[in-house]
Amino acid sequence: MERHIEIFLKRLSYVAILIGTVTFVFLLLKNPDTCVAPGSPPKPHLRFPKSSCDASPRLILPLHKKNNRLWSSKTWQNKVRSFSNFFRAFYQMGLLHNESKVLCASAGAGHEVMALTELGVADVTGIELLESPPLVSRADPHNLPYFDNVFDLGFSAHFAEALFPNRFAAEMERTVRAGGVCVVVVDECGDEEIREIVDLFSNSRFLGALNVTLTGLRMTRIIMKVKRLP
Repeated sequence: MERHIEIFLKRLSYVAILIGTVTFVFLLLKNPDTCVAPGSPPKPHLRFPKSSCDASPRLILPLHKKNNRLWSSKTWQNKVRSFSNFFRAFYQMGLLHNESKVLCASAGAGHEVMALTELGVADVTGIELLESPPLVSRADPHNLPYFDNVFDLGFSAHFAEALFPNRFAAEMERTVRAGGVCVVVVDECGDEEIREIVDLFSNSRFLGALNVTLTGLRMTRIIMKVKRLP
């Protein structure tokens, strides 16, 4: 009796192995639904991203082509135009000239850098934790890699996002020359919030604040003039 059971179990195992082998080969040869058969038109849901089964080479755009595509978009151009209108007021106030050296701290993708350059400012430096060449270089706004008194104007549209506002303000003041200005733009706020921000710039004198519209948002512009060290 035990002999018959042993023979039955062996046969059963052989059948199981055979079924498993056939199933494996079938799955190996069959293209999954997410694969595109050669010569067939791509399915709408597979246009982007492409299937992992598609071994065709990926087209990698060079940096200048990526930038041209980004900079030609309506959204980009509208933001640059908004920054251009914003900075024109500084020309009228005598705080900005084509010969000025400008620092844009936490410049994001570089809209303000492009706007200043298009206005004719020859020396514009944009920095951010993540670089966006050629407009923005990688640097920490809390620890700027520049000597003291280098810039005539320091600007940031993202001061409110600083992890350490005291350090951010101190670094901006350190790198802006005496008599130059530090300008920050924050969400529209009242006098109390403005005083709190101004107090962070301990080596500067408050020149004024104004509610403005920048990139379609209501903001408050705060201008401070860096004092001479004793």
